[in-house]
Amino acid sequence: MDTSESSPEPQTATPVEAPRGGWRRWAMDTRPLRRPAYRRLWGSTIVTAVGSQLTAVAVPKQIYDITGSSAWVGYASLAGLLPLVVFALWGGAVADSMDRRKLLLITNSGIAVTSVLFWLQALAGLDSVAVLMVLLATQQAFFGLNAPARNASIARLVPEHELAAANALGSTVMQTGLVAGPLLAGALIPVIGLPELYLIDALALCFAVWAVLRLPALPPLTTSSTRRAGLREIAAGFRYISLHKVLLLSFLADIVAMVLGMPRALFPQLAAQTYAPYGEGLALGLLFAAIPFGAVAGGLFSGTFSRARRHGWMVIGAVVAWGVAITGFGLSTSLWVAVAFLIAAGVADMVSMVFRGAILLSAATDEMRGRMQGVFTVVVAGGPRLADVLHGTAGSAFGPRTAVVWGGLLVVGVMLALAAAVPDLRRYRV
Repeated sequence: MDTSESSPEPQTATPVEAPRGGWRRWAMDTRPLRRPAYRRLWGSTIVTAVGSQLTAVAVPKQIYDITGSSAWVGYASLAGLLPLVVFALWGGAVADSMDRRKLLLITNSGIAVTSVLFWLQALAGLDSVAVLMVLLATQQAFFGLNAPARNASIARLVPEHELAAANALGSTVMQTGLVAGPLLAGALIPVIGLPELYLIDALALCFAVWAVLRLPALPPLTTSSTRRAGLREIAAGFRYISLHKVLLLSFLADIVAMVLGMPRALFPQLAAQTYAPYGEGLALGLLFAAIPFGAVAGGLFSGTFSRARRHGWMVIGAVVAWGVAITGFGLSTSLWVAVAFLIAAGVADMVSMVFRGAILLSAATDEMRGRMQGVFTVVVAGGPRLADVLHGTAGSAFGPRTAVVWGGLLVVGVMLALAAAVPDLRRYRV
């Protein structure tokens, strides 16, 4: 664990506080918000988390309006995945080789310009799927460059004992955006139309650029980090992961949970078959909203776990709890029981996100944090997409409920086997 770096703002003057009493020990831990630099970074996330979801809804809506084909909507998703993967890996190396504040300024500005271009094409009525896919690929490339720098910066803005709380704050905002953004988009599209939806996102990103402008400089802490980012540095990041079992297990834990246990590809079939008596539309909406809702609830009550010191055990327990909840969901014939299990899964996912993020920031040295966050971005983006393929195929072959149940059981079994075989994660604490 690296403890040599110093924050741009003095952190040592604030001691670790005693546990809070009464209801406050259950509520979200907001100590990181007392630090102005982190507060600015987090504040920009509040606006962009919702704004980005407006575009995430508007793009597939516009593509479907043009083509009348869900297949083209799927192709657009794939068009954005490859740039995200490539530029997240490269962006992690870049984040370790230059001032992260400068990189955030460049990439946030690029995302904002892309949103303006989305607005202009919709305003002009181009109705071009090719233009939309190029803009989407460009936007995802900028996001791939942005995410590692943003996440790696957190460890320079708050002390180590507040990393879990800072991750809980950030993750809660992002999950809230996943719930509120699509709902807001659905309400606004009939009223203001698609062009204005893109414009709102662009204006929100301008606020993000302003917030980043007010951050302190975040240059590399070691002169060795000033070398040029390239394939050698990306490969060095993967070697670093292979040599640090705690980091490797933190990535594997997320892959196990998401690839084996994320059943969202089966939600439409379950809504149409198993939960049809409740109304297919109602069932589908509840199934898709339940996990993000649980994650938000977990974040709001993150005071119950954000002060835990045994981060390794928290990850193991959260992934196992996710698997158990998904298994329960697969066994449920009642829609309301199924939703309750998915909400529980969302809470477990939030706990896992918080402590995996904290491990990546505390167990890696600052000169490697950008590359670790680049790999993290790829894992988070790619895992659910692989799960869609796996669960969709298994659901077609064996039935959706069977696929869900076996997926959940595999999560529990594989995670416990990894924890037993590699004790490093069990022993990790801060």
